[in-house]
Amino acid sequence: MSDANPVSREAIARGLERVFGARPLEQVGGRQAAVALVIAEDDGTLGFLLTLREARLAAHAGQYALPGGRVDDGEEVVDAALREVREELGLALTRADVLGRLPDYRSGSGYRIAPIVAWAHDLGALRPNPGEVADVFHISLAVLRGPGVPRLLPSLGSDRPIIQMPLGGDRLIHAPTGAILHQFAEAALAGRYVDAQAFDEPEWARR
Repeated sequence: MSDANPVSREAIARGLERVFGARPLEQVGGRQAAVALVIAEDDGTLGFLLTLREARLAAHAGQYALPGGRVDDGEEVVDAALREVREELGLALTRADVLGRLPDYRSGSGYRIAPIVAWAHDLGALRPNPGEVADVFHISLAVLRGPGVPRLLPSLGSDRPIIQMPLGGDRLIHAPTGAILHQFAEAALAGRYVDAQAFDEPEWARR
């Protein structure tokens, strides 16, 4: 994929359905969370939104992340992901904007994370919540399958390698976010299945 020939909304939806449509998406046990992988076009480049979490947050402060959080009692994971996008970024997306879902990722912090892929038609309404988001970046989808992406590092005490996604500048994204992004890129952009659970998190990401 290149920015000169970007993947379309329809192609992404088809790729997710083709790769994940017949696979189980939900795990059991643990606390349920949801994140949103928001795809949008900006200045002719198709990319996704990545946030930098506010430094004063109680959990995962100052880390790069997809918008997301815990699923409330009685709430479905799709609705939770869309709610978090609205609360963190000010974007009002609906179920009609959802392109698909990836399998749950079981994190070392005890959450099973449901990644929801959605399409944003207009980033003009983007209003990051200063209490939660220090910055927000639009990252080209091409970067997810660029040279040297991903990097796999040895993990002490585990046979699963630590995944690291270098996304430009000083942005080095680890699991869970890095594993989810790699799984999405392989499915939506290359039509291949990759098990995100095959990649480990660094110890600091578990806290």
